[in-house]
Amino acid sequence: MTARFKGFTLVELLIVIAIIGVLAVVVLIAINPVEQLAKTRDAGRISTVTQLGHAVQAYYTSHATQTDPYPLAATWNADLTASGELTVFPSGIAYTGSPDVCTENDEPGTDATYCYDLDLSGAIPPGAIVYSRLESLNQNNKCTSPDIAFVLFSTADGRGGVVCAADALPGSINPLNSGLFDYK
Repeated sequence: MTARFKGFTLVELLIVIAIIGVLAVVVLIAINPVEQLAKTRDAGRISTVTQLGHAVQAYYTSHATQTDPYPLAATWNADLTASGELTVFPSGIAYTGSPDVCTENDEPGTDATYCYDLDLSGAIPPGAIVYSRLESLNQNNKCTSPDIAFVLFSTADGRGGVVCAADALPGSINPLNSGLFDYK
């Protein structure tokens, strides 16, 4: 009698490994980990901008009778922490690549993520916005080209949300205008 070996041949093993490899590539493409990470970073930005917006509103409530009822643009992070509205200013969330988030009033110093703009036109009450650029395709697909997605909190509206705007928000919007923003 001849002995028969039980097991798989090398060709069978290679075919199974190739099939598993193809399935892994298909699953990896479907999951798109780069986009998932961008969505996660955007969720952090949305949460933090909302937190900062509420802190700015609380600052205004407790300083409404003073000359400067809102935090000053150049020192807004220090004003919010010194007043006790924030115990610690939130850390920035790094972007992939190097987008221009804002040209001034950006915080924190490293990984500048959060921007602040104040309407100093003399309107009563003045308005302020806190905003950050979003990077995920999921958020940016809500906008028509060439606009990009920002998360924005407006004290005039008393709320935040995703808005589409040109590459630089300051100058393209008036923080005072209630109802101006088309929240997506």
